Amino acid sequence: MSTLSLISVIDDDASVRAATDNLLSSHGYLVQTFASAEEFLQVARLDDLSCIVADVQMPGISGLDLLTHMRTQGYTVPFIFITAFPDDSVRARALKAGAICLLAKPFAGPVLIDSIKTALNRHRGGAGT
Repeated sequence: MSTLSLISVIDDDASVRAATDNLLSSHGYLVQTFASAEEFLQVARLDDLSCIVADVQMPGISGLDLLTHMRTQGYTVPFIFITAFPDDSVRARALKAGAICLLAKPFAGPVLIDSIKTALNRHRGGAGT
């Protein structure tokens, strides 16, 4: 109700970016999309972010590397990872690095929305580090 949440969607697949943008926008989120982690780091409003939804495997900087970079820079924005190649070792690495969750593509819209709500609740007033 107060301020709108800004969600960054980072995925090298244009159709995933568009579908995720439409889903999140229809739920009242402000959305910015990026085709790569490099583009995100150059353009994103990092201080205004509420949550990041990122593909794990992208050319250049991977989603996991982006999370590590963001944490070393002092950003605590929550991460939700999405991947077409779900794997227990990737899931374990993502969660150990601090991700809220890892969703397998194709994921159900309500699952992503619930994950974002969880991420925002933790980031705003719950279990912070």
